[in-house]
Amino acid sequence: MKHNGSVKVNAKGHLEIGGVDTVSLAARYGTPLYVYDVALIRQRARAFKETFRKLGVKSQIAYASKAFSAIAMIQLADEEGLSLDVVSGGELYTALAAGFPVERIHFHGNNKSREELEMALDAGIGCIVADNFYELDMLENLCAKKGRKVSALLRVTPGIEAHTHDYILTGQEDSKFGFDLQNGQAEAALKQVLASGRIKLLGVHCHIGSQIFETAGFVLAVRKIMDKLDEWHARYGYLPEVLNLGGGFGIRYTEEDHPLPPAYYVEEIVKEVKKQAGSRRLPLPEIWIEPGRSLVGEAGTTLYSVGSRKEVPHVRKYIAVDGGMSDNIRPALYDAKYEAVLANRALDKCEETVSVAGKCCESGDMLIWDLPLPKTGSNDLLAVFCTGAYGYSMANNYNRIPRPPVVFVENGKDELIVKRETYEDLIRNDLRLRVSLS
Repeated sequence: MKHNGSVKVNAKGHLEIGGVDTVSLAARYGTPLYVYDVALIRQRARAFKETFRKLGVKSQIAYASKAFSAIAMIQLADEEGLSLDVVSGGELYTALAAGFPVERIHFHGNNKSREELEMALDAGIGCIVADNFYELDMLENLCAKKGRKVSALLRVTPGIEAHTHDYILTGQEDSKFGFDLQNGQAEAALKQVLASGRIKLLGVHCHIGSQIFETAGFVLAVRKIMDKLDEWHARYGYLPEVLNLGGGFGIRYTEEDHPLPPAYYVEEIVKEVKKQAGSRRLPLPEIWIEPGRSLVGEAGTTLYSVGSRKEVPHVRKYIAVDGGMSDNIRPALYDAKYEAVLANRALDKCEETVSVAGKCCESGDMLIWDLPLPKTGSNDLLAVFCTGAYGYSMANNYNRIPRPPVVFVENGKDELIVKRETYEDLIRNDLRLRVSLS
């Protein structure tokens, strides 16, 4: 396993993250436990920012908080000078509770409710990413009712199919997201917003998918969008201030993954936008991107305690851990792959191949198939790497399992940023049956 960021093995043979022994973290906070390498998150954020600075392009880098939203994470994004994407009232509420500057908040979503849009307007957030005509009409109505104006981007689907898992394709023509660029919907939306006195159109937005390992899709999306912007300029005199090309930059989960350095995606995107704007004699728009997984994915490690063991002769060896699809649903949801080591015996030689099962009452609750490990026992601690994106944010209470806590580590210090749920938390909203319904 290629270790990321500050992950290393210390003199005790224990896995160490951010200068903190993971065995001591497990003893202090229990397992399962999400551990985040803060220095790696900062490094990734600064790499994106520095690349734009070197290229001399005005930009915004918005952390896509759906990857991992918690008050401390939002505060960290603010510390690093990032903007912020939210996709629900809950994510917006978290951002506001964290004191994140409202002018740097962008609100996404294909079915924003009236209440969510009211919340966004009342907070005075920087930008709404408008997804459909229903939303535009509702936004116009609410702005009129409140006597407000709002800035918006139009989300468009440029018809690009990113080479990634079908469940996370979003830029192709047949998508639940956005106005189609090819069939006239995007142009109709443009005309509607330009005629509005309450919605200021900043520009356009697209997102072609997730976990993308090449730049060709981004380059093609830029060309298609710039073609359309050129048409709109000739037809309506419209020039966008902003071109938001979304996120989806891939990370390394296993040795099969070969992502590009984050800076390279930015370099190729900026090069193509400059080329297309220059050839059309259009002013260069401000370029926005939305990294989520690429900021936090590799920074997260989940620690589990090994429990039961089962051997099916001549077939398979199973070990079970004290978590599973309740804290990482990605393997069950779309066959996501991970690597792992024994955190308490990280230097021991691998002696067997096991499959790691979760504890949920579901046959599909398998975290890793065919993992080489030392001979494991019930006192061992398993560290699963690259769980920083869509682990905690997709965690659930299946089988009434409490969600794990989250710890930040940096410079030899650890800080609890999300407490472990208790059994009392699980029934907090339950109500007793007061009368017979028969």
